[in-house]
Amino acid sequence: MGSQPQVSSYTAAAPRGIFNYAWGVIATFLSALWTMICATGAAIAAMMNKPHAVTLITRAWGRGIVGVCGIKVQIEGLENLTALKSYVLVANHQSFFDIFASAAFLPGEPRFVAKKELLKIPIVGYAMQRGGHIIIDRDAGGQAIRKAIKIIQTGLDVCVFAEGHRYNDNRVHEFNDGGAWLAILSKLPAVPMSISGSGRFYPRGAMIVTPGLTMRMIIGKPIPTEGMRSADRTELTRRLEEAVRATFTTEV
Repeated sequence: MGSQPQVSSYTAAAPRGIFNYAWGVIATFLSALWTMICATGAAIAAMMNKPHAVTLITRAWGRGIVGVCGIKVQIEGLENLTALKSYVLVANHQSFFDIFASAAFLPGEPRFVAKKELLKIPIVGYAMQRGGHIIIDRDAGGQAIRKAIKIIQTGLDVCVFAEGHRYNDNRVHEFNDGGAWLAILSKLPAVPMSISGSGRFYPRGAMIVTPGLTMRMIIGKPIPTEGMRSADRTELTRRLEEAVRATFTTEV
């Protein structure tokens, strides 16, 4: 879609001494345990129709994982979200820590767009489906879009990882137009966010986190969507991708 100046891959392995490896094993185990505990709480809160309780539990979940893994999260541009009643955040995607950090530190009532395969995970899938997250089911077609808009109209915020899945090559890849389409249909501002560094310590396919490292999230200026039509989603996607590329960095 745009030019691709981010051509650097992760050229060096993250520090991995004996202490660091042991920390990583313990942190990974505790994170999995914490996930099941929080998913149970979120499922119960969702069953009781308590969306704000789901948010608080999800925030505790993200902060717990980030904390036990010793990950430092540098965030810039939070002021671009605080004045918004609701928003659609559109970001690149390198690691599960993109989700953990977004859940932990984004203001409002953030929910995520997720693939339907996650529904197969016991407890977690139930909590996601009932907790206001948007599950992508390509077979459902327009019905899935209508359900997504209905969720957004309840006042929840939405975080979309527009590349479609995680990438390990330390680059920003072409965005799909789903996030822009959701923003236009819901008439909410679309907000670009670049995420850098997270693929270094927990890339796709990793089993054990490399703790004690840093990631950076930079939130850009909101792009109003009032007056836009579905046909404008390609141009909006281009603007969002360019904004993410402009603040993405290959080194943190």
